[in-house]
Amino acid sequence: MAMAASTSASSPHLLLVKSSISFRHSFQCLHRLPANQSWFEAAQINNTSRSITPKSRTSPFSIKAQADAKKEDIVIIGAGIAGLATAVSLQRLGIKSRVLEQAESLRTGGTSLTLFKNGWSVLDAIGVGNELRTQFLEIQGMVIKSEDGNEMRSFNFKDEDESQEVRAVERRILLETLANQLPSDSVSFSSRLVNIQREENGETKLQLQDGSELSAKVVIACDGIGSPVAKWMGFPEPKYVGHCAFRGLGYFPEGQPFNPRVNYIYGKGIRAAYVPVSSTKVYWFVCFNSSSPGPKITDTSLLRQQTNELVRNWPADLLNIIDLTPDDTIIRTPLVDRWLWPVASPPASTGKVVLVGDAWHPMTPNLGQGACCALEDAVVLAKKLAEAVKSEAMSIEEAFRSYQDERWGRVFPLTIRANVVGTLLQWDDPLWCFVRNNIVIPKLVSLGPVLEHTNFEFEPLLTN
Repeated sequence: MAMAASTSASSPHLLLVKSSISFRHSFQCLHRLPANQSWFEAAQINNTSRSITPKSRTSPFSIKAQADAKKEDIVIIGAGIAGLATAVSLQRLGIKSRVLEQAESLRTGGTSLTLFKNGWSVLDAIGVGNELRTQFLEIQGMVIKSEDGNEMRSFNFKDEDESQEVRAVERRILLETLANQLPSDSVSFSSRLVNIQREENGETKLQLQDGSELSAKVVIACDGIGSPVAKWMGFPEPKYVGHCAFRGLGYFPEGQPFNPRVNYIYGKGIRAAYVPVSSTKVYWFVCFNSSSPGPKITDTSLLRQQTNELVRNWPADLLNIIDLTPDDTIIRTPLVDRWLWPVASPPASTGKVVLVGDAWHPMTPNLGQGACCALEDAVVLAKKLAEAVKSEAMSIEEAFRSYQDERWGRVFPLTIRANVVGTLLQWDDPLWCFVRNNIVIPKLVSLGPVLEHTNFEFEPLLTN
């Protein structure tokens, strides 16, 4: 189903300007909150930051600098998985950062995501792996069924790779766990970025929704798929791939009855899956073809109705999980990605502004690597930035180019592979579906090559 990912390659599009400004000695090591202390709930109540009313079409090119702009060394835009993981990684290396989040609080809604061993390696490196493991089931394997419920193939992850570790993790708990590693004043909520401007001294001017400004020596953009910073840097909008997904988190107050494995169900132009997350929760999705992304739907009863219409006669277990899903966890999202073609794509950084995670390389979820790659980005970038800050071996710009060179050769092939896998699985041609169900899956598919992309090695985050 998928070829092995390349782990090292260089991107040839690297034209950036070096700056002579150094701030090697301007950072201080931070204290860590006690493991049982949660600061973000208080921050949601006491935050006095900024308005969250959007300005959707403010120009990013004509901002008059304010004389009293607040100075920051490192600003991270976005308190999602990539942003918080980057902040925690930098903190472990003794480097302070300021995280700007446009929402009023941590965006802890949504459902779940699957992390493979590469994601868990990063979580271990930044010190939260064991805390999360205690809350989520380890997934032992996977089973593939047709829409009528017939089993076509099953696999055990440990049989293919003894070191493999797979768990579905609630997004809310992951974000809260990461946030609690940071000092309580690290994240500024209701801080929507509306303008960005490069200054003559090499710093970057950031204007927020309320008109206040920050002047940052380094900007790390972790602002997601629709990243305004990526747009400012010349990246095109992510491309819709032709299918959408309903997602939800089923709740079983008396305990869910399923074995710890991923259950895939393949139909004609529709596929679904469900996987236990914890003793009481089960994550599910239904992916379907659609010629356009369609309008945004916020009516949860309509979302549930549309989901049930797609899989009306599918296995009863799936239908029961959907029925037991709270309304506030059901979402519908169009799937998009961005292919980072050599030469044609802008570089991942310009000056001292750099992209991380979905802001740079959004990919479809067909390999379960979107969040994993964002976590990988975080530790790789943090390590290289720390080396530049603490030594004169390389400049900040050189550190960012090194980050791009290392990461491009991994994320570009994964983005393409995830797209191809999704396209093949979404085909609705009856002949192809017959071949898939009777030949390809039962006789040809091997799990080993499919999981090879979860191999990821990186240097430990050790404070010098």
